[in-house]
Formats: sequence, structure tokens, C-alpha cells
Amino acid sequence: MNKMKINVWLLSFCQALMNTGNVLLVATSSLVGYQLAADKSLATLPLGVQFFATMLTTIPASMLMKQIGRRHGFMLGTLLGIGGAGLGAWSIAQMNFWYFCISTALVGAFNGFGTFYRFAAADVASSDYRPTAISYVMAGGVIAAVVGPNLANWTRGLFAATQFTGSYIALAGLYLLSFLALVVLSIPPPTVDEARSAGRPLPQIARQAAYVVAALGAALGYGIMALVMTATPLAMHHHAHLFDDTTFVIEWHVLGMFAPSFVTGHLIRRLGVLNIMLTGAVLSGLCVVVNLLGTDLLHFWVALLLLGIGWNFLFVGGSTLLTETYHIDEKAKAQALNDFLVFALVTASSLSAGVLQYQYGWKAINIGVLPLIFLVFFSVAWLKQHRREAS
Repeated sequence: MNKMKINVWLLSFCQALMNTGNVLLVATSSLVGYQLAADKSLATLPLGVQFFATMLTTIPASMLMKQIGRRHGFMLGTLLGIGGAGLGAWSIAQMNFWYFCISTALVGAFNGFGTFYRFAAADVASSDYRPTAISYVMAGGVIAAVVGPNLANWTRGLFAATQFTGSYIALAGLYLLSFLALVVLSIPPPTVDEARSAGRPLPQIARQAAYVVAALGAALGYGIMALVMTATPLAMHHHAHLFDDTTFVIEWHVLGMFAPSFVTGHLIRRLGVLNIMLTGAVLSGLCVVVNLLGTDLLHFWVALLLLGIGWNFLFVGGSTLLTETYHIDEKAKAQALNDFLVFALVTASSLSAGVLQYQYGWKAINIGVLPLIFLVFFSVAWLKQHRREAS
């Protein structure tokens, strides 16, 4: 196996560990928030704080890595994650809601660095291997689908007096493994010219039709997924489903998010990136239809599985499309703006999920995302038609 593929698989492993931690957080943080917060409508605030911290970190993380290199940037971010997980365990033991929010903010800052794993894979890959490299890194989340919910379930009762303390100790262990993998990662540091060169102005890059559609598809696709996914544990709790059922649904949702990545890159190369993004929008719409049909375990399972696959096609497709819009000396700012927009939408979705579920209910959340799904579908369809006319 050549050096390029070794780097891709190491990045995939780091992505898997990061996503395992994120799945654990999705399965537990809203329940921990509900347990610790005096105002129960703030149950999803810790997860919203996590995504907000990710949003704030994306731009400085990308610009810092342009100067010090991907490897050192990822290692710095992982240290933040280890600290956040440790603080999370302590705050649950102390029954302190606000310290728990700080802990998820530190984890969010780590994710602000880790979100660039897929672009790091694109950087080290040859042009024909790039969609596959991005797809394989995202495929690391398959491990997360199996390990994350079960790890949450296995560790939540390790300390009988304070439920979920053990889960966050386990989270720190995951991040430590990621740090060890990064020690052996081999990505050349940026050259002096790469670090100093600015390329085209960012507004000029961002005004390109392909950039707009790539960012819109990734951001809205992620925001829609985050809103529905974050509200799901609360909705299932409201409809008297057991926690084991919730972890089962989240497990299959995450499988839907990442298992297609083994073939998404190949599908993009065969069918075209815009067709894959259109399919992602359709699958997201089908998720809403299933959710509106009922609240049995089967409905939650099928809907969240469809939501995961739809997100995969939109996010991997959008990330691949984005790589067509910038030169190598422009990648830091182009990628940073894209991920800032992505996590701005994810933050808004996560912060509003608890309030919307608490105030208006599960059906209102699903109806509310339909206009966003239509916007994604028609924007991608417009770019496809625009490119057909231009050719």
C-alpha cells in the first residue's frame, strides 16, 4: 500500500474515532442536559454549544493549519477534545449543567479541526482518487455507527450515582487513540509559498455557481440532518420508547450516514456529483414522509436510516464539488468558509431542536424542514441544467 493510501486510511481511522465520539454525544448529551438543566427546554443546549464551538473554530483552525500543517493542527485539536471529555465526566459527577456545556464546547472546538480530515485526504490524493479518498474517510463513520450507541449504552451505568459519567471517560479514551494515530500520520507541512500565497479574493471564489451549490447542499443537508437527529432522542422519550430503542435508531442512522461512503465516491465518478446530490435531497424528503406517518419504532428506524443516507450523498457530494472551485493556495479559506457555513446551520438546528420539540412537537419539526429540502433539490437541479446549457 503506497503512502497516499496509508494517509487516507489513518485519516479514516481518526474520522471514525471522532464520529464515534459524536454519536455518543448525540445519544447522551440531550438526556444529560435534560437530567442536569433546571429548565428542561435547554436539554439540547449542550449539543448546540458543541456545534457553535465547531462553527467558531473552523476558520481559525483552517488558517492555522495553513501555517503549521494539517498534522500539528489535528493534534492540537485532539488535545482540546481530551480535555473536554474529561471535564464532561467531572461535570456530570458534580451535576453541573453549565460546566457540562463548557465541556461540549471544547469537544466542539476539537471537531472544528477534525472536520478537515476529509479535505486533508483530498489534499494528499491524486485527482482521480480524490472522490474515493473523501468517501473512504467518511466511511470511517461505519465504526461509529456500531460502537458509538453501544459504547454509550455499556458505559452509562458504570457509576451508579451519576449516570453517563462513564460514557465521557470512554470518550476521552477515544480521543487519546486518535492522538496516537496522528503521531504516525505523514502529511508534508505547507511550503513557504503555500503558507504566504493568498490566491484569488474569497468573495470571488464564493461567487462561483458551483461553490454556492456545494456549500448550500452540504450546509442545508447537514442542518436538516442535525435538526431531525437531535430531536429524535427527545421525541422517542416523549413517545415512551426505551433508551435501548433510541440507541438502536441512532446506530442505524449513523450506519446510513457512513456505510454508503464505501461506494459514494465510485457513484460520483460513475453517475456525476450533481446526480448523487439530487438523490440525497430526495432521500431526505422521504425521511420526512415516514416521520409524518407515525411514531412507532419502525417509523423512527426507517426515517433516520433514510436521513443518514441522504446526508451522506449531500455532504460527500458537496465536499467533492467544492474541491473543483479553488486552487491549492486558496484551499484554506475556501474550505474554512464552507465549513463555517455548514456548522452555522448545524448550530442553529441543534440549538432550536429542543425548543421546537418541547414547544411544537415532532410533526412540526419535520414539516419545517421541507422548504429547506426543496431549496437544496432545486439549487442542484439548476446547476445541472446550467452546466448542460454551457456545454
